Amino acid sequence: MNTTEIFLIAMAIIFTVPWLIWRVGRTDYWAPLVVVQIVTGILLGPGVLGKAFPEFHQFVFNPAVIQSLNGIAWWAVMLFVMIAGIELDLRQAWKHRRESGITAGLALGMPLVLGSVAALVMLNMPGWMGAAARPWQFVAGVGMACAVTALPILILLMEKLQLLRQPLGQRILRYASLDDIAIWGVLALILMDWERVGRQVFFLLAFAVLSWGFRGLMQRLRASDRWAVSLIWLAVCAFGADWSGLHYMVGAFLAGVVMDTEWFDQVQLDLLRHHVLLVVMPVFFLSTGLRTNWDLGGAAVFGMAALLLVASVSGKLLGVHAAGRILQWPAGQASIIGWLLQTKALIMIIFANVLLDKHIITSETFTALLLMAVASTMLTVPVVDPKLRRFK
Repeated sequence: MNTTEIFLIAMAIIFTVPWLIWRVGRTDYWAPLVVVQIVTGILLGPGVLGKAFPEFHQFVFNPAVIQSLNGIAWWAVMLFVMIAGIELDLRQAWKHRRESGITAGLALGMPLVLGSVAALVMLNMPGWMGAAARPWQFVAGVGMACAVTALPILILLMEKLQLLRQPLGQRILRYASLDDIAIWGVLALILMDWERVGRQVFFLLAFAVLSWGFRGLMQRLRASDRWAVSLIWLAVCAFGADWSGLHYMVGAFLAGVVMDTEWFDQVQLDLLRHHVLLVVMPVFFLSTGLRTNWDLGGAAVFGMAALLLVASVSGKLLGVHAAGRILQWPAGQASIIGWLLQTKALIMIIFANVLLDKHIITSETFTALLLMAVASTMLTVPVVDPKLRRFK
């Protein structure tokens, strides 16, 4: 078979297997389709399918096919991160800055501290820290991975729980939005390349100037033209960030942050997010699964994933409960908010991909973080749903 035919076989597998698991297994309550797709990516990777059927795995996922899949995955994740940036509503966060600042700060700070402690444990064991990392970069990267809230997946889960358009849902979005800003800021600090600091300063200055011109242009354009121009802007920002030594995903997030949600029809923006998840993000999940590694042994990777999960969930709950006491929330509300904010999934996986690309973490650490993100997301709806019913 030629490369095109094998590529189409791979695409058929990517879209068929998770959909069948999700539909036949009726997993939607505890594992939405997006979570099943992430798990399927792991199963189709070298650690599971590659071990069970090495010849078939090498035939389907050969270097030429992987290169083609990676191109789709890069563009898919850039679109997804840009949409996440657009959906940040910093004006509402500023309007309620005391409440939002206290909650977002504690919700980010506590899991960051506990995740950093877990990273210090990992530092004392071989095989977890990447070849290009300094210890502080590894600790900060793993700690922040434990503190991440996946804003786009949080929106999907709150839609499922019929909470998104409620006042409580809008508050939770404000907290998650502030945390997202901090997460990408810390990532930029971790990736700061002092040998190319001149390029990075130039990129940030150029981005500031171009953003001013871009915003003026977008306000003058017709609504239909804004979509096309936003894609050009995305490609330019991602290229500039990657050229400067940061990462194209940092550029994609910045491209979205400077855009206002009011420029786009909210229904169309929601549909775009859903369509990106349906049409191209499964390819990213597979490319993520192909990067998993179990060389340190399955028990070691699962054990570390469990440690990171405990640090992540307990840190988020402790932080939000502390905020609830300070702000005198009604009984039960802090638990609902804490469990929703501990949702990891896509943004943490994207974050971990960047750390792996830059050799801050090893593929074994990446695998442990990936398992932690999946478990965190699968816990959310089964835990929150009964709590929400009692609270109402």
